[in-house]
Amino acid sequence: MKVRILIKVTIFQIYQFSLKHIWSLFGVILLLPICFVIIFNFYNPSKSFYINSEIKRLGKIEQEWVDIEKLPKVVSRSAVAAEDANFCIHHGFDIDAIFAVIRSGANRGASTISQQVAKNVFLWHGRNYLRKGLEVGFTVLIELIWSKKRILEVYLNVAEFDEGVFGVSAAAQNYFKIDIKNITSLQAARLMAILPNPKNRSANKPSNFVRKKTKGIMSGAETILKDGRASCF
Repeated sequence: MKVRILIKVTIFQIYQFSLKHIWSLFGVILLLPICFVIIFNFYNPSKSFYINSEIKRLGKIEQEWVDIEKLPKVVSRSAVAAEDANFCIHHGFDIDAIFAVIRSGANRGASTISQQVAKNVFLWHGRNYLRKGLEVGFTVLIELIWSKKRILEVYLNVAEFDEGVFGVSAAAQNYFKIDIKNITSLQAARLMAILPNPKNRSANKPSNFVRKKTKGIMSGAETILKDGRASCF
């Protein structure tokens, strides 16, 4: 009888010990993403899973980090006009854009700049429910902890513009052989027009599609400046 009681007590103690450590592990798993997002609010995340994989594949990449304050405003406006016109208005997810895609039945996403930063900085490329779920979580954290200006700054410095070319500064050198500070509104729009498919589009040898998209971006950049949707950056 005493042996049976001792076994039961021992099993209960092991259960309590295991449960305590499971909750501790769960807490660490929750805290790690928060810590990373806080760190990258102050430390520039120039590398990521994807960028590191490209370094291994290609041997090297082209990338030069430029603070958003040193970037011509037309670059920031062109990026927002091209990728996320309501960037300053939403809190990470553009619900109107999502419903518009659903209604149209179009085979395209409605990812905001915040979502793209979450994917480009913290996650891997690919399409599965796990990655999408993590993307939502990181997007929420980014919007809570970072300013809109910081989100856009990171986006402009880690976005891929050609094979092995990351960030607008390296893109300006790659396509136009110029310093980013000398970029024109047309060139800025051309860079954004090749997204999100830069490996199959060219900014200095634009197709008719890229030319048409460029005009739309230039018009959109002027519109968000006038109507206040560029106020957060």
